[in-house]
Amino acid sequence: MGETVHTLAELGSTDISRRSLLGAVPFVATALMDPQRQWLLWLLEDDQAPRLAVVADGGPVAQVHAMIDMFDEMDNRFGGGGVRASIVHYLSTQLAPMLQQRGMPTHQRRLLYTSAAKMAATAGWCSYDTADYGLAERYMIQALRLCAEGGDRVLGGQILAGMSHLATSLGNPAEGVSLARAGIATAKSAGSPLGLMRLHAMAARGYAARGESRQATASLSAADKELDISRGPAEESPWVRFLDHHYLEAEAALVHRDLGEASAAERLANASVEANGDRRRRQAISRSVLATAFLQQDRLDEAVGTADKALGLLSGVHSERSVQALRDFRARLVPHRGEPIVREFERNARPILGAAA
Repeated sequence: MGETVHTLAELGSTDISRRSLLGAVPFVATALMDPQRQWLLWLLEDDQAPRLAVVADGGPVAQVHAMIDMFDEMDNRFGGGGVRASIVHYLSTQLAPMLQQRGMPTHQRRLLYTSAAKMAATAGWCSYDTADYGLAERYMIQALRLCAEGGDRVLGGQILAGMSHLATSLGNPAEGVSLARAGIATAKSAGSPLGLMRLHAMAARGYAARGESRQATASLSAADKELDISRGPAEESPWVRFLDHHYLEAEAALVHRDLGEASAAERLANASVEANGDRRRRQAISRSVLATAFLQQDRLDEAVGTADKALGLLSGVHSERSVQALRDFRARLVPHRGEPIVREFERNARPILGAAA
C-alpha cells in the first residue's frame, strides 16, 4: 500500500506544479478495468472488512473528516472548479504524509486510509467538474485502492458509482453499467440501502444511454426499493447520508430523458429544481434536463425559457458538468435554429458554452 500512497502524493504534487501537463491526459475507459478487477478480488478475499464506517471521535481522522465536510460544502455551493486546488493541496501536503507515519494503531490507520480514499474521490469529482477527465479517472483509481486498505465497502461502492457516472457521461455506458454492477456486488451486504440506491441509479443511467429500456426501468425500480428500505440517514454510513429521494429524482429524470419518456423526465426534473434551491450546480443540471423534456414535447418556448434560467445559474458555478448539460440541450435545438427565440438563446449562450458545433 506504500506504493499507492506514493503514487497519490506524486499525482497531487504534479497536479499542483504542472497541472497543464496532467490536464491533457485523456480519459481511457479501459483503464478502469484493472482497478475494478483488483477491487473485486479483494472483496472475495477480505471477510474482515467493516460493513459500515466508524468515525473516530478525535485525533487525525476527525480532523480529516472536518476537512472533508468543508470541501463537500464548498463543492456543492460553488462547483468543483472553485475548490479543486485546495483539495489537491491538502491531499498531497497534509494527508499523504499522515498515511506514511509509523506506529499508528491498526484501527485508526484503516480509518485514515478510508478518509484518504474519500478525499481522493472528491478530488476526482472536482477534476471531473473542471473537465480534466483523465485526471479525474486517476484520482478515482487511487481512491479505490486506498479504500481497499481501509476496508470500507460502502465507500468502495460509492467510488465505483463515481467511476460509473464518469464512464457513462463520457460516452462509455457499457463500462458504466459494469462499474455500477461491481459497486452493487460490493455494497449489497454492507447494510447501506442508500448506497445501493445510488448504484442502481447509475446502472439505470448506463442502460438508458444504451437504449435498453427494460433494464433501465428495472434498475430504477431497484433503486426505489432500496430507498424505501432505508431507515434514514442516521442509520446509514456517513458516506451516503447526502443521498435522498431528491437525489434519485434528479438521476431518474436523466434516465427518462435518455429513454425519450418526456413526461416523466419533466415531472422529476421539475421536482429536483424545486428541491435544490441552494445548490446552483444541481439547479443548472436539472433545469437543462427540464428544458430537454419540454423540447421533447414540442414546447419550444418553455424549453428555451428554462434553459435561459439554467444559463443564468452558470455565472456563479465553476462546473463543467453543468455546462455540458446545457450544451446537450443546445445540440438538441439544431432542428429549430431558424426560430428567432433559438437564435437569441444561442447568442446569449455562446460566451459560456462556446460556439455550437
